[in-house]
Amino acid sequence: MLRFSHINSILGSDLYEKICNCRVLVVGSGGIGCELLKNLVMSGFKQIVLVYLSNLNRQFLFQKQHIKKSKAQVARESALKFNPNVNIIAHHANIKDLKFNVEWFKGFDIVMNALDNLDARRHVNTMCLAADVSLIESGSEGYLGQVTIIKKGETECYECQPKPTRTTYPVCTIRSTPSSPIHCIVWAKSYLFNQLFGLPEDDDELDQEINSENEKEIANLKEESQALKRVREAIGSDDYPKIVFKKVFQEDINRLLTMEDMWKTRNTPDQRLWSLTENFCFFLESTQKLSTRLLKEKSINPDAILQFDKDDEDALRFVTATSNLRARIFGIEEKTQFQVKAMAGNIIPAIATTNAIVAGMIVMQAFKVLNGKINECQTKATLRDFIEKIVQSQDDGGMDISEASVEEGGREIFENPNTWFHVDDLQETTSSNKRPPISEEVIVNDDDIIMAGDDVNEPIIID
Repeated sequence: MLRFSHINSILGSDLYEKICNCRVLVVGSGGIGCELLKNLVMSGFKQIVLVYLSNLNRQFLFQKQHIKKSKAQVARESALKFNPNVNIIAHHANIKDLKFNVEWFKGFDIVMNALDNLDARRHVNTMCLAADVSLIESGSEGYLGQVTIIKKGETECYECQPKPTRTTYPVCTIRSTPSSPIHCIVWAKSYLFNQLFGLPEDDDELDQEINSENEKEIANLKEESQALKRVREAIGSDDYPKIVFKKVFQEDINRLLTMEDMWKTRNTPDQRLWSLTENFCFFLESTQKLSTRLLKEKSINPDAILQFDKDDEDALRFVTATSNLRARIFGIEEKTQFQVKAMAGNIIPAIATTNAIVAGMIVMQAFKVLNGKINECQTKATLRDFIEKIVQSQDDGGMDISEASVEEGGREIFENPNTWFHVDDLQETTSSNKRPPISEEVIVNDDDIIMAGDDVNEPIIID
């Protein structure tokens, strides 16, 4: 108790007691999940169940000695070092397994999603609605993150709003049967660059793609990964670019050609002699420069790695050259360095700070759930909210919003503090987050009248 006396003092004994007795389910132990698990054990939560399927990745709870071990089990062991007095039950399993049924979900007070795929999120949403358990949904993409509370009968559920379709590419397509330039760019940036200069990927994604038809292909791809890791041992030698080139553009391609069934409905990779002299020269030059840079950093920090940055000339040249060489082999359109930079830049990486902020927000929202204040956990703001809580607060010494702007329907209706609104009849947001259709004028600077349309209370964008 002494260890958490400061939390008791800040939150109050009533809320702290609820935290200690709260039974929490955490689904996922990736970038957000690891941060979340650490936050929970350090915030006084004592009863935590963790469910996750895949093996280890690169989050901070995991280290080299944990490779190939269950992510859920290692996350449990690592989190207990922050607070050994917590009861953490870890399941290395799929949350969609039949054993995790509605009755099982009813055993929790709060469910926290830290998942990275739409299908699993929808499943957990359905189970929580059926079990009438509060769900805290979260996610991140680059520098963007979101945290949402879902409670049956009180808020929207996960399915109430359409979700953008995220473009993903099967691992087998990227590594065996590319058919478009982006496949080659993803292969060069997210696979080959990391295997040679960054943190090599495990084969978890390959395991998830195994079926009766591609089992042999998956086995070959795993063997290919191990061979590439051995190639990395030659880094720093004068022959390193030559060894890499022979491996990925000769040996691997010849291996693919032996798999005759794969090419019955696809164009086989082109085995003509390359005439792309510039791509070849840039491949040799960038590989050598990146190798030298990595070895220099390793002399200071043995665990140093390189990360792809589209503004890093050597890294961009490496990805451009290798993706174009691969594209030429498969008869795919090649891309300029400018195009590769734009396309590779849109492959959004996970940002550790975003995950940390999102995980912190999840715990803060959990406090509100336990205090019975779900009504304060809104994920949207109306125009009225913005005016009353931000614009009008200027008179009371509120925050400086000199750079703030508001857009509605693609039109800017607020730009600076000199702008004012006439909003006599704007209606409040309902508890279900549904906005009643109303018609209202938004008056800007006395002169210009902008019709806000049929729904002034639609969500607004605040920059």
